[in-house]
Amino acid sequence: DTIYGIACLAQNSQSISNIYNVKGRNGTKPLAICVGNVEDIYRYCRVNVPDQLLRDLLPGPVTLVMERSDRLNKELNPFTSLVGVRIPDHAFIRQLAEVCSEPLALTSANISSQESTLTVEEFRDLWPKLSLVVDGGPIGEHSSPECRLGSTVVDLSVPGKFTVIRDGCALTHTVDILSNSYGLLPNS
Repeated sequence: DTIYGIACLAQNSQSISNIYNVKGRNGTKPLAICVGNVEDIYRYCRVNVPDQLLRDLLPGPVTLVMERSDRLNKELNPFTSLVGVRIPDHAFIRQLAEVCSEPLALTSANISSQESTLTVEEFRDLWPKLSLVVDGGPIGEHSSPECRLGSTVVDLSVPGKFTVIRDGCALTHTVDILSNSYGLLPNS
């Protein structure tokens, strides 16, 4: 629902290592997880916001950062107690997460620090390193820089507050829901 991504089984430590190698990504930069439905978030995160807040934002172009639970692979982002979780507004990836019966680790389909990709052709250099490439067609308007922003990332780990980590493509909508609908305060 935002940009093309690379995914693997989050509970498989070798797969996590492979994603970092494919992207040439710094091992201290965290990966998000993707689950198929809101109920799955409770398995892998310690949720301290109302369930309806999760349902108002997800599925959608938002990554919610929360305390991780003990059920999540300890080798996924071992340097932090937090994890970002997504439920993309795209039936294929949600169904894939449901069929796998465990979270998927996600990151953008590009070499680290390069521009986000909106077509499979834009990350053609990575194809030989991937097990499978799924072409879902072009995403968004290629000439619009906003299309390449990725998801809005918001830390909800502090009760009653939120911190925007990355503006992303859904900032205004997300902050409106957090502030106006649920009374959360920006964490300064």
